[in-house]
Amino acid sequence: MSKPFDMDLFLAGVLTGSRATRQRHLRQAKIIQAEITERWRRETPWAWQRKHVAWFLEHRLGRSSEATRYYYLLTVRLLARRLQKTWGFNL
Repeated sequence: MSKPFDMDLFLAGVLTGSRATRQRHLRQAKIIQAEITERWRRETPWAWQRKHVAWFLEHRLGRSSEATRYYYLLTVRLLARRLQKTWGFNL
């Protein structure tokens, strides 16, 4: 049996800011991970492609407020930085 993926450890190197900001990014990253895992069966960010994250931003956050989408976009940028990807998204 394999261990569950540890998002805290994955983002540890790129998280900065206050404790509340770090906790928000971790919470949002775990939500993104859960949604992508449920829809695409891709459990770790290493298995994600740009289309998976774009799907989350467009379909799961489509009716959310502009502020919510912005904060999730910041989290997605942290994930992309950690994965060393040059993903760009327009909201």
